[in-house]
Amino acid sequence: MKITICGSSTFMDKMIEIKAKLSELGHEPVVHEDYEDMVAGRRSELLNLIGTEHAEAKRKYGYIKWYHNAIKNSDAVLILNYDKRGIKNYIGGNTLMEMGFAHVNNKKIFLLNPLPEEVSYIDEIKAMTDVILNGDLSKIA
Repeated sequence: MKITICGSSTFMDKMIEIKAKLSELGHEPVVHEDYEDMVAGRRSELLNLIGTEHAEAKRKYGYIKWYHNAIKNSDAVLILNYDKRGIKNYIGGNTLMEMGFAHVNNKKIFLLNPLPEEVSYIDEIKAMTDVILNGDLSKIA
């Protein structure tokens, strides 16, 4: 299954780890090449820009449009919802949009971890989520 991996850029290290695990399970995982470069220690200027001017980086490098296209060309999305900013199983605004892209394009939506508890848009997340994996990637089918 071709799966676009989505989540906060804070989790880019984990995106690369999960990509390898999905490949081992026979899937075709998709992660933006810039994330792979930054995790590998390349593109430090981009990493700095994301850390200081995240909106500018998203616009300059077309990340929102790239993810929209990647999702349209995938079978599913895997949402990496780890703890962030004191919120358990965090799903932020950008990831919520990516879930929306997947939903309106009839792509399966997997959450790696349980639903976040402290977000005002929990109903939208529930409405779009197909499978909660509870950390078990082998449940992807």
